[in-house]
Amino acid sequence: MAKTPTTPPEPLAVAKAPRKSGRPTSARPRAPKPKPVVAETAPPPEAKLTAPTPEPTPTATADNPFALPGSDQREMLETLSLNLARAAMTAQSAIAEAALSQADRPAALSPDPFNVGPAMNSVMTSLASRPDKLFAAQADLFNRYMDLWATSTRRAAGEEAPAPSRDKRFKDPAWSENPMFDMMRQSYLVTSDWMNGLVSSVEDVDPRTKRRAEFFTKLLTDAFSPSNFLASNPAALKAMQESNGESLVKGMQNFAADLERGMGKLKISQADYGKFVVGENVATAPGQVVWRDELFELIQFDAATEKQHAVPLLIFPPWINKFYIMDLQPENSLIRWLSAQGFTVFVCSWVNPDKDKADFGFDEYLEKGIYRAVEKTLEQSGSKTVNTVGYCIGGTLMGAALAHMAEKKDGRVAATTFFAAQHDFAEAGDLLLFTDEHWLNEVEQQMDAAGGVLPGAAMAETFNALRANDLIWSFFVSNYLMGKSPAAFDLLFWNADQTRMPKKLHLDYLRSMYGQNQLSKGEFTIGGVKVDLSKVTIPLYFQASREDHIAPMNSVYRSAKAFSNAAVTLTLAGSGHIAGVINPPSANKYQHWTNAALPGSLAEWQAGAVEHPGSWWNHWAAWLADKSGDLIPARDPNRGPLKPIEPAPGSYVKVKS
Repeated sequence: MAKTPTTPPEPLAVAKAPRKSGRPTSARPRAPKPKPVVAETAPPPEAKLTAPTPEPTPTATADNPFALPGSDQREMLETLSLNLARAAMTAQSAIAEAALSQADRPAALSPDPFNVGPAMNSVMTSLASRPDKLFAAQADLFNRYMDLWATSTRRAAGEEAPAPSRDKRFKDPAWSENPMFDMMRQSYLVTSDWMNGLVSSVEDVDPRTKRRAEFFTKLLTDAFSPSNFLASNPAALKAMQESNGESLVKGMQNFAADLERGMGKLKISQADYGKFVVGENVATAPGQVVWRDELFELIQFDAATEKQHAVPLLIFPPWINKFYIMDLQPENSLIRWLSAQGFTVFVCSWVNPDKDKADFGFDEYLEKGIYRAVEKTLEQSGSKTVNTVGYCIGGTLMGAALAHMAEKKDGRVAATTFFAAQHDFAEAGDLLLFTDEHWLNEVEQQMDAAGGVLPGAAMAETFNALRANDLIWSFFVSNYLMGKSPAAFDLLFWNADQTRMPKKLHLDYLRSMYGQNQLSKGEFTIGGVKVDLSKVTIPLYFQASREDHIAPMNSVYRSAKAFSNAAVTLTLAGSGHIAGVINPPSANKYQHWTNAALPGSLAEWQAGAVEHPGSWWNHWAAWLADKSGDLIPARDPNRGPLKPIEPAPGSYVKVKS
């Protein structure tokens, strides 16, 4: 009798099919390996050995949920479990290290630094005094949910899924295609819209108190969006399923890195900061630093034409940010473009102030900043007059300087342009919420703790809060829940490259401008003089942006009206605070509006304005050329009276906070 084989023949190799991407679903198991089969008799010699047909192992289905999973599915579940454990341990370790790094630091200055508690108390008290209003609000919420349940019932009966949401938080098709996620999304939107509307409906509360309550209610409802949580975000769940949990491991590694970068505080990365180096692939317009002192470097940029206008152009950027927003890449560089139009371009590159500048205020920035930069520009160019640009807060300072010059009969500035600049702060937007005395006292204590300067990150956090969905939660979801690496985006690299601010200057700015609106009222004192904007008579060009959340268009319009005796030209650009300004004609993006008149209100101005496609730069350049004199041989920054110190962009712009 033939011996029974002790091992079966090996089955033929089968190529593994790659996993397919898709929505979060159960993984499809592969066919299981065959079990050993004991043959009763040996095969005849002439018989060809073949693999026995295996009995399929039952797998979990809707009809038999208790069947054992296949080996491929078990392997996937094991990998997923290990990755989830790795992600959890990474997060726990990062949080523990952050807690240790913060242990020896003083506690927060206040449990309610933005003074939200009193604002919400006022709103709730007002609502409680109107039970009829509360009853109507509750009825409205009930009716909204009845409509939602009716819609969900029709979906369950086979009604077609709604179109994808225009809300960027819910752009993944699963939010509308999957009935569960669609219900979750719509329920959140109903509740958040109702809450925000209820707070906005209060009538007998101080307007600024009400606005504070509205702002922080919006922050709260944005934070609780289902898109911000792994378990309720279908795109994040899909990424986790397709990567067997590796996306979550990467996300927690990003989380740990951001905690480490913030030295125990979460500092969400908005860009791949390692991809950019100032002076190498951003801020590369050629030129020379021709003057340097304790407050600024004066940069003269190379000519791009054989002839230039006789009157040079001197740009004062905001001291809150660095000047290279106007020189990110060659294709969107405002500085390069101006040089190509035949202007001699100078830029005041502010120092990144440290503790030794804590007592610098508006007087120092006027005398040692505006006036000295004007003086050195005229000396280098040989011109008797200069045209200036004031960008954002640099424009606020420039406007005060013009009023001071008018008082002193100083005619060195021939014409001025303001980019997104405010001088009348009565309608200055949500930043007004951060300028009550309660908050200013908190800021003052924070600056004292830092040695007399406001850390750059503090202002960045404030600006991010103004657009939380775009600048906080979108990166929270992408970096941590999806495990994506931040993109190499030059604008967001610049946005994170913040500067410090001197205590005296910053508090004076917040109190005098935002708090008391002194400049537009003729009550602001600078350089020992109480200045009056109505005494400025030189030509002015104002640029505002329709969607600007930092210098709202209505605030800029009021500022233009404050120069009541100047020849003012105003242009309204599409987009926001940055993209509305930095919009080269070659991009063919957005639009702008012009109107030669300057009626009493922005609404009247808009009613009579003409819309034009694309950038406003050409319109401004034509205005500026008319104020810049004849064409003369181009100036070489290497051959002026001021000897070059180092190539652009200089040293001050490279100092990190």
